[in-house]
Amino acid sequence: MNFLEQHIVNEGIILGDKVLKVDNFLNHQIDIVVMKQLAEEMKCRFAGVEVTKILTIEASGIAIATMLASLYGVPLVFAKKETTINSTDDKYTAESYSFTHQKTNVVSVSKPYLQAGEKVLIVDDFLADGYAMSALTDIVAQAGATVSGIGIAIEKGQQKGGSLLRSKGFHLESIAIIERMDHISNTITFKGQEPQPMRRKIGLCK
Repeated sequence: MNFLEQHIVNEGIILGDKVLKVDNFLNHQIDIVVMKQLAEEMKCRFAGVEVTKILTIEASGIAIATMLASLYGVPLVFAKKETTINSTDDKYTAESYSFTHQKTNVVSVSKPYLQAGEKVLIVDDFLADGYAMSALTDIVAQAGATVSGIGIAIEKGQQKGGSLLRSKGFHLESIAIIERMDHISNTITFKGQEPQPMRRKIGLCK
């Protein structure tokens, strides 16, 4: 197992066959050491790829994207899910369904922050059915920019997002790919590996 898979086994909690809780280190409480490792691994996997901007979607992908943008020395922009009082109509928009929140969001990036000709590396914490990534790749295309690659921390390989993006020709790199989660046996199976027992279970500290 790599470092992220080990963290998932040690600290993650399976809530269902499609729901993995990693609030302890990834998308609520942030483990900075893990974020740094994720950024370094993503930069390694996209070695030789030109990147002039990092793009993510609020909110959980921002921590990883910030670390990665620092390594590249390029700006980071994140797509917003809500319209605020100081937003303008001068923006790129796309629809994205959120499995976690069970609703469709209109996500947006203000046009000055994404320019034609830019080489964009898209980053996020999870990839499931691929709605968020499809929205972000659509926004990049609207801007006349190019997707240099897509970096994901945890891909749910049993769902369609990864295969859909790869079939479209995107360079997709996921640090941990889950093939199966079983909340009854409390085991998780990563791509090409045997099932692993989770250290934690819902309702228990250990």
